[in-house]
Amino acid sequence: MDRNSILGFVLIAAILGVYTWYTMPSAEEQARMQFQQDSLAQVEIERQARDAEKAMRNKEAVATPTLQAQSTDSMVVANGDTLDTDSLRQVQQAQRFGIFTPASTGKAEEVVLENERLQVAISTYGARPSVIRLKEYQTHQKTPLYLADPDSGNYEFRFFLGNLDISTKDLHFSAQKRGTTGVALTAATTDPGKYLRITYQLDSTTYFMDVRAELVGLDGEVDARNAVFNWTLTGFSNEKFRTGELQKCGVYYKYFNADRDYLSESSAESKKLEGRTNWVAFKQDFFTVGIISNDGFASNGSEIAVLPLEDSIHTKQYAAHLFFEKGRDARVDLPMRFYLGPNHYGTLRRTEVAEFDRIIDLGWGIFGWMNKWLVIPIFNWLDGWGWNYGIIILVLTIVIKLLLMPLTYKNYISSARMRLLKPEMDVINEKHKDGDVMKKQQATMDLYRKAGVNPASGCLPMLVQLPVLYAMFRFFPASIELRQQSFLWAHDLSTYDSIVNLPFTVPLGYGNHVSLFTILMAASTMIYTAINSKQMPQQQGMPSMKLMMYLFPVMMLFFMNSLPAGLSYYYLLANVISILQMTVMKSWFVNEDKIRAELLQNMKTPRKKSKWQQRLEDMQKQQQAQQNARKRR
Repeated sequence: MDRNSILGFVLIAAILGVYTWYTMPSAEEQARMQFQQDSLAQVEIERQARDAEKAMRNKEAVATPTLQAQSTDSMVVANGDTLDTDSLRQVQQAQRFGIFTPASTGKAEEVVLENERLQVAISTYGARPSVIRLKEYQTHQKTPLYLADPDSGNYEFRFFLGNLDISTKDLHFSAQKRGTTGVALTAATTDPGKYLRITYQLDSTTYFMDVRAELVGLDGEVDARNAVFNWTLTGFSNEKFRTGELQKCGVYYKYFNADRDYLSESSAESKKLEGRTNWVAFKQDFFTVGIISNDGFASNGSEIAVLPLEDSIHTKQYAAHLFFEKGRDARVDLPMRFYLGPNHYGTLRRTEVAEFDRIIDLGWGIFGWMNKWLVIPIFNWLDGWGWNYGIIILVLTIVIKLLLMPLTYKNYISSARMRLLKPEMDVINEKHKDGDVMKKQQATMDLYRKAGVNPASGCLPMLVQLPVLYAMFRFFPASIELRQQSFLWAHDLSTYDSIVNLPFTVPLGYGNHVSLFTILMAASTMIYTAINSKQMPQQQGMPSMKLMMYLFPVMMLFFMNSLPAGLSYYYLLANVISILQMTVMKSWFVNEDKIRAELLQNMKTPRKKSKWQQRLEDMQKQQQAQQNARKRR
């Protein structure tokens, strides 16, 4: 194997190694995560203390020092009048809720909205989505898939009524159903012309739900500039491999005047939004809850956060604190759209929300372009045939290998030309085995020049193929199409396959299972390396390179054991097809005797040095002169 091939493998190993290192939380990050968890717990304790103190002050405002309890049903005030507990409760509610006192009591019910994709239950207490279920999907345990834990988190519109802090989570709403896909919920006040209405409307066929909060007739009481929407959501762990799932859960967001960005996917983080924000997304591995505003959320006070959870049932806790920045008006509208659906590239792209498809990480720069403009179009076209996804991956691999065939052929010819110069290279190595390294390099370059061989010509084809290799590394883990799709012994191509579950955990990231696709992939890489090394020119003085070539498949065996079976299966197919390509090209398309004769003829014909060769030789002569000068001193 030549230096260029070795360089390609080293670059691949470096990319995979850096990615693994980058996604692992450091000790400082773990400590910061624990500190933030402790801080959140302390904040919650302080909040509860403030609520308790506030409730005590409300009680003290009603219960004066002359108020004396007479029984559980009544109280006596200073003038001798009695005040029953119901009346006392009404006074307290009036002090707490102001004109929204009629909405402070009621019976909690649920209104179910449904289209062909979504089922959303809206509670009349708090006017909040209590259940969000995707009807087309299940968890890896074949149970219904919910986008949020209904028993945890917080959902509210919050505003100030004078000096009263009013939250929709404390109010009871009356519901008016609008078919099977919509509902209007109204929180009444003491004035029929003043009310708060929250409307939910599912799209008939998509994963969107329109949400609109309306403050009607409240311009004299409510300053809408302080209206805020809070949503703290706890995600369920829905996939087989929770560790891999956690690495792809996070909070994404986009300012109107910037590219999409995201919070840490490996540790706890919070961020104050610094610009008008188009959307915020709570991303799970394969599903997302998105909050979208066409007008934009205000930067003044808006904040987002993410917190990894330690229990095995949940993934992370997501939080958004979003201001609308509306002015006073007789009718204030606070519109939003919720995306409640899968992380499917085509679906997200069709939402027509700016950069919403970039919730899916297809790789940066050229790697992402390769996926968007080559891999995904071919994959979607093959998907339309209704084949098993194992067959689709096979055909996809063949198509990509055929597209890269000209580069593969050029790389093979370049390697063959250098390998066929072995007799001349042996003479140079023997002549300079105990001599100056610089002279040996000059002799080698002179041989390449005379024979018409460019040692860098095989590097470009390999570098062009590298983006495809890494693009696939990003594509398969992000493809929801492979989720829970079986092929051969793999029950789910979107996660690892396992033929043996070990009673212990193998260190160095291998895990407690054995992936057969990974073993076959590593074995095929070993075979490909052995065959390819015979086709490459032998490098002198580099004994460690051969060891590294065979060590790389062993490294991949550990690194890829817990990665998706679809990815290992693709690399296995790519290796097998590459072996077949080399065999076919050597047997039927490449005449090595003819190439050797061409090289000998070139060496007999005087050739003009290229500018690159001339610069290289000048550089070598300059280095030689500097060495000789140092020896004379």
